[in-house]
Amino acid sequence: MRLATIANDTRDGALVVISRDGERYLQAADTAPTLQAALDSWADTEPKLRAVAATLAQGGGSPTGDIRFLAPLPRAWQWLDGSAFKSHGDLMEKVFGIDPVPMDKPLMYQGMSHRFLSATEDVEFPREEDDIDFEGEFGIITDDVPMGVSAAAAMHHIKLIVQINDWSLRRLAPAEMKTGFGWIHAKPACSMAPFAVTPDALGDAWRDGRVHLPLTVDWNGERFGNAQAGVMDIGFHELVAHAAATRDLCAGTVIGSGTVSNDNFREIGSSCIAERRGIEIVDDGAPKTGFMRFGDRVRMEAYGKDGTSAFGAIDQRVTRRDI
Repeated sequence: MRLATIANDTRDGALVVISRDGERYLQAADTAPTLQAALDSWADTEPKLRAVAATLAQGGGSPTGDIRFLAPLPRAWQWLDGSAFKSHGDLMEKVFGIDPVPMDKPLMYQGMSHRFLSATEDVEFPREEDDIDFEGEFGIITDDVPMGVSAAAAMHHIKLIVQINDWSLRRLAPAEMKTGFGWIHAKPACSMAPFAVTPDALGDAWRDGRVHLPLTVDWNGERFGNAQAGVMDIGFHELVAHAAATRDLCAGTVIGSGTVSNDNFREIGSSCIAERRGIEIVDDGAPKTGFMRFGDRVRMEAYGKDGTSAFGAIDQRVTRRDI
């Protein structure tokens, strides 16, 4: 089942169910006005939403061409981002001379959640000099998760899967990291692809708490990366268990995988500019690739084995925000 949020006159938009091919939709207002409302009572709303999906599968619904999608969750109660691809972390440690971080526990930070950008809106930043970077990753959305949940039990709390661009301002990150208090300036709002999908909708591409699909990333129309997400070293169920070790997680918690990365990044490409620059530093002694400039575009999309777009595309332009 695919769910989305379309624009109306509210901050949270209206929940709709999307056909498998992404071409048709049906309103879900009789079941839940928003995706957050659906997640708050998922056990009751899921069967009703699946009934709407069945109607779409039989050819019902209206064309999606004239509607404007917001992020599936335009604002969320909580956004926690992990770093679950060891190849990315190892490279960054080598480049920046950081002591290796023990992997007995997942790396995770709590980021800005009160706004997720839509997949197609321009992304505004005040300065190019802050080193604008994209970070392609996947995420999951939970229902209510109890404190102390095991990784095995956490699998049952993963209700939706999403695709995310975790925007970063690289020049601002090192100073904030040294404070030990986490990121504020270096981590602005993330973007979400338009469709949130239930795990079963991915078929065998969802297993072991991982999305077994490549994430294609194009920068200004040229292929930048096509890394396979299935090699995630720490599964989403383990990330959920880590996040809930000492607290309950509310329905609508979004947890990210961190930048999708593969060991063979020289051949397969990267999902962020920082990784590409890191490879250049290791290989050539200095980075050659610059960060994004105003007017640049980035596109991210994951395709299922049947060739359909699993989550829809993130396709955005970077613009200046005067402050």
